[in-house]
Amino acid sequence: MPEAKPAPASRGFGGRRVFALESRRAKEMESIIASQGGDPLVVPSLRELPLEESPEAERFAVELLAGRLQVVLFMTGVGCKALFELLQRDHDTARLIGALARTVVVARGPKPTKALRDLGVEPTVLVPEPNTWRDLVPALLAHLEQARGRAGSAERPLDGLRVALQEYGAPSPELVGALEGMGAEVLRVPIYRWAPMEDASGLRALLGELEASDAPVVLFTNAFQVRALLGVAQEMGREPELRAALGRGVVASIGPTCSEVLRDLELPVTLEPEHPRMGHLVRAAAAYVLPPASRPSGRVREREPQAPDEGAPWHDSPFLRACRREPVPITPIWLMRQAGRYMKEYREVRRRCGFLELCKSPDLVSEVTVTAAERLGVDAAILFADILLIAEPLGLELEFNKGEGPSLKPPVREAADVGRLREVDPAELGYVYEAVTRTRADLNPKTPLIGFAGAPFTVASYLVEGGSSRNFENTKSLMYRDAGAWRALMELVTRGLAAYLEGQIAAGAQAVQLFDSWVGCLSAADYGAHVLPHVQGLVSALPTGTPVIYFGTGTAHLLDQIALTGATVVGVDWRIGLDAAWSLLGPEQAIQGNLDSPVLLTDRAVIRERARQVLREAGGRPGHIFNLGHGILPQTPVENAIALVDAVHEMSEGGYAG
Repeated sequence: MPEAKPAPASRGFGGRRVFALESRRAKEMESIIASQGGDPLVVPSLRELPLEESPEAERFAVELLAGRLQVVLFMTGVGCKALFELLQRDHDTARLIGALARTVVVARGPKPTKALRDLGVEPTVLVPEPNTWRDLVPALLAHLEQARGRAGSAERPLDGLRVALQEYGAPSPELVGALEGMGAEVLRVPIYRWAPMEDASGLRALLGELEASDAPVVLFTNAFQVRALLGVAQEMGREPELRAALGRGVVASIGPTCSEVLRDLELPVTLEPEHPRMGHLVRAAAAYVLPPASRPSGRVREREPQAPDEGAPWHDSPFLRACRREPVPITPIWLMRQAGRYMKEYREVRRRCGFLELCKSPDLVSEVTVTAAERLGVDAAILFADILLIAEPLGLELEFNKGEGPSLKPPVREAADVGRLREVDPAELGYVYEAVTRTRADLNPKTPLIGFAGAPFTVASYLVEGGSSRNFENTKSLMYRDAGAWRALMELVTRGLAAYLEGQIAAGAQAVQLFDSWVGCLSAADYGAHVLPHVQGLVSALPTGTPVIYFGTGTAHLLDQIALTGATVVGVDWRIGLDAAWSLLGPEQAIQGNLDSPVLLTDRAVIRERARQVLREAGGRPGHIFNLGHGILPQTPVENAIALVDAVHEMSEGGYAG
């Protein structure tokens, strides 16, 4: 039995006993529970038995190489890796991958997506999390109908297709039945299987403590744990006691598949996290057990998508209509860094306070944000803040030194440094949420407000470099030599950013922008392997119905992958034309950009002509938001920025500048 660790009673779980049955990541689960103020009791419930030989895997290889498989479904990342490790003993991996690329490859979430990309395979269909098999089948059908022009019969839309299903742990008879019921011939490919613990004494002891607890908190991270615990209770003749204990406690389920099994077994489900990750699960449960008056707002939400407020005055603004790719009366425009040093009103505020002091003063943030939007006449305001405000809740010291930029101490260079970082407590950024609320109240009701944060890579890079960088040598070194530490850092940052952005949305932001200012330093392969899954996870964790803009510089070589992030709008810099960017992103993608900022240092005739060129490239396509290819330069005459806004509105009214 693991020893209980002392837990501070003043935060999160408040010292309560928290039960979990994690096997492979038991130590990590114990650490996360303790970090949230819990007293963890984590007992492995199952053991993994790899299949040293698998006739099904060998048949899969033969069928794949012969071109007799049309669809391959990958359910888990670890199972995907294990399958290819098993097959490479007798088959050439390059041939297998080449054959796989000729099929429709379905990845159920970011983990199998990453495993496939590590092999050099780009999934054809990505099924975003959270999901069950019920989400996977419609995604496959939609792809076949749209991309292949294969509608099939209403009753048997998969008739004649041979589908391979990579299984992990336990089979999914419901998924197999659904595929076969639609006409598919299914080849099941088991890789690992779960088996009961050889020594169940730990589970029996956990069950005893669980029954004795007045209000237990129980965390389930997969459906097999549920069945394992129930099985031990049945063997001991204590099933009624287990059901009673769960009924009076908090039962946290990691996602819909696990919840479905709990409900099928008539066991309670108190909550699911916003994103099906272990850290999210623990934090959501910790937030739930706090007294109601102390719970952070928005930390545990219903799973139903959040619908946009159609009755709000900003709903039909040109900016939000463009985000939704609807017709607009004029091309909407706003400018990155539109509240900045180029504006006299901002400089006057800065004479009274330092940069961080300004960021932490909701009244002053509202003042500079609203003043800039009204002075320029733009179609959206963006909150005045900084992408590094999240560094302090992570446990670093943040300073802005005049003429030197930001400084972060101590930098994160090794795995041990990552381990010392804290999970972000959203309450530490309450001044930002208050600033959003005040700005929303002070702003013209018809003008949308954009919240923002740094994207995971750019924030993580600042943490590693300790400030600005030219070559990102420390960042890339950590990424290349310790992929586990890099992944842990990115996951931690992503969780914090999700909570931070959700707080801004709950406080009154109508859209959010992710600034990935440094991501252009990466190769396409490194972006796909080390960054894209985390951006996808962050975007999918945010409330449905709130537009998400993803912007980076130097990203022309990454746009085909950025199209997979799930962002509502993709911002592009000045290095690529809008028409070329659209060809890489796809015609259904809303796009933002992309006048080169130094154009605003010229004269109004040049500004007007260069703006006309951008509008011509947009060609009146739905979903264009005019912006700069980066932020406004400090030396820009404010009159030139106003002239740009006026010119875009005038030239795009009723159509585009042809």
